[in-house]
Amino acid sequence: MIIGDIADEVARRVERAGSAVSGAFLEPTIRLGVTGLSRAGKTVFITSLVANLMNRARMGQLRAAAQGAIRAAYLQPQPDDTLPRFDYETHLAALTGPAPHWPDSTRAISELRLSLKVQPTGLVAGLRGPRTLHLDIVDYPGEWLLDLGLIEKDFAQWSRETLERLENRPQAEAFRAALAGADPAAKLDEPQAQALSAAFTGYLRAAREDGYSDCTPGRFLLPGDLAGSPVLTFAPLPPGEHGRGSLGREFARRYEAYKREVVKPFFRDHFARLDRQVVLVDALGAIHAGPQAVEDMRRAMGDILGAFRPGQNNFLSQIFLGRRIERILFAATKADHLHHSQHAKLTAIMEALLSDAKRRADYAGATTAAMSIAALRATTEDTVTHDGRELDVVRGVLLEDGRRAAFHPGHLPEDPAHLLTPARQGAPAWLDEDYAIMRFAPQPLSLKPGEGPPHIRLDRAAEFLIGDRL
Repeated sequence: MIIGDIADEVARRVERAGSAVSGAFLEPTIRLGVTGLSRAGKTVFITSLVANLMNRARMGQLRAAAQGAIRAAYLQPQPDDTLPRFDYETHLAALTGPAPHWPDSTRAISELRLSLKVQPTGLVAGLRGPRTLHLDIVDYPGEWLLDLGLIEKDFAQWSRETLERLENRPQAEAFRAALAGADPAAKLDEPQAQALSAAFTGYLRAAREDGYSDCTPGRFLLPGDLAGSPVLTFAPLPPGEHGRGSLGREFARRYEAYKREVVKPFFRDHFARLDRQVVLVDALGAIHAGPQAVEDMRRAMGDILGAFRPGQNNFLSQIFLGRRIERILFAATKADHLHHSQHAKLTAIMEALLSDAKRRADYAGATTAAMSIAALRATTEDTVTHDGRELDVVRGVLLEDGRRAAFHPGHLPEDPAHLLTPARQGAPAWLDEDYAIMRFAPQPLSLKPGEGPPHIRLDRAAEFLIGDRL
């Protein structure tokens, strides 16, 4: 039996190596991970990216599209039979139908394969025929990515850091009250454990709603079929010695089970197989929420990058050493909420917000970039007169009541330090200006043949992520 098991494993490894060799030479594949925190626009990004790669009239900054090298793009069955398919057709219909609306947000992992027929250009154009490049897009919640930072933390460290963060947050008031009435050294009482876990989950939901980013464990917010299980029934506790059978000992055991049964399988089965990665960030939402939300986002982005294994990928590493993330794009979404005159400021803020994390990735060999984008443009630009001076605004349909409105969120600073310094110092509010935010609905579209949905710099994002392979 043991010899048979070893033989089976050897055969599987040879088969995987053969597949990698043939794939590298015949029909190469790029696995692109798309993630971000809540409301960053992952579903819209993927839908618009695929639609614009299939209809490339708006993709002028993607060189292969501008030069006509991409001859065709078409959807194919995904390679992973156990993953749900990303529901591209339903999401596209939601965005481009007669009554457009935002599609449902990401709640689990899904995948979509887009195959591109590419004709080589330049000196080899006449020597080689078209080749096929498969783009496997893996969509997963950003909360799951943040969980990867838990792998190297024990329960005591995670509890200490979490309790420090929520100490002065009003969203945690109910949880702090529940925690004050609990004795971690006392014998486990399951109803009390469930009440503590429910209170902590309520805090995580409220914090995410108010613009905070580092809301772990992520499956508390997106439990799926794990809802109510012991692996999702724990909460951070104050430090102390917790004997066998105590609440504290059981919470520590469940925390380790969460890492073992939930976090590590995701890393092993999905995350570790990615080649390129997009991290979408609702930077405007964090700025609107205030300095503490901005600082929390900065820390969360640093933790996210720490979960990557950045470095230069190559043929042999794919077969024997495992993939390494080659390119990472940090994209501030909803750039259409700003007049184009402020886009460069938003990009500069994004670069400063992620400077520490970005330096770590660059040092490890990965190519990184930050930009501001809108995967689907939901506004138009205008200039209005206000208090005797001209003001750049955007116009759109408000999501809440369907009214058309002109919107100016405030002037972003030329120097990102004007935001990041008070954020690092823990300031309760911005001193100079309040930054407003509105939620716009998608507008009805009239697309010409060959056109994908309107966007802002989605073509530049595609060029960075896959242009070198086209």
